[in-house]
Amino acid sequence: MSVTNRYRDAWEGFWRDAPEEPGSVIWDAAPALSAERHLTLFRPHLADPTLPVVDLGCGNGTQTRFLAERFPLVLGVDLSAAALDRARRGDPAGRAEFTRLDATDAAAVRALHHRLGDANVYVRGVIHQSDPADRPAVAEAVATLLGVRGRAFVFELSEAAKEVLTGLARGADGPPPKLRPVFSHGLTPAEVADAAFPELFRAAGLTVLATGDLPLATTETAPDGTRIDLPAHWLVAGPA
Repeated sequence: MSVTNRYRDAWEGFWRDAPEEPGSVIWDAAPALSAERHLTLFRPHLADPTLPVVDLGCGNGTQTRFLAERFPLVLGVDLSAAALDRARRGDPAGRAEFTRLDATDAAAVRALHHRLGDANVYVRGVIHQSDPADRPAVAEAVATLLGVRGRAFVFELSEAAKEVLTGLARGADGPPPKLRPVFSHGLTPAEVADAAFPELFRAAGLTVLATGDLPLATTETAPDGTRIDLPAHWLVAGPA
């Protein structure tokens, strides 16, 4: 199984067209507003913090580089070659590793686990941006990468975010500038029901160890200049 060409092409087009400047992509918030907060929630649940960390759906690598300063080995993986090109350019010191991975390709995921061994996995905003038919395979990929010792931190937009995004898109001037490319490239954020979020990982054979709510900080601002934060939630999962 692998993702559809439409989905792959949508992400390639998005990253190919996105500006290079930091913060130009709507979800490319500084780590202080993203991975740093997540790590505070994740660390207490790590059974072995010396394991490699896989940033699944790393995009341009902003959060990957942050994680690479705190763990011995961090690997950013993404479906999009264009995203990975940006991630490598943004990491001239080579603090992290980056490689292409289709998380719905079970054989490729198993091969990565064979290479790394058990890993801790960081997932930010991947499930809700996956086609519905692909979401179970993504959860199963997380379970494969964890093996018997790893833990996963998964952060996703909640159902309520869809209403916020729809409201922004219907503004008098249309969607805010950083939201327009998301829609124009056929990406559909905030499409996962809240109740389905933890069940995806339970169905993949994982135990949900902790859950909570935490807004997703964007790089977009409202007309009054305040940062737009989107409703989101998180979970920590591990082998059953």
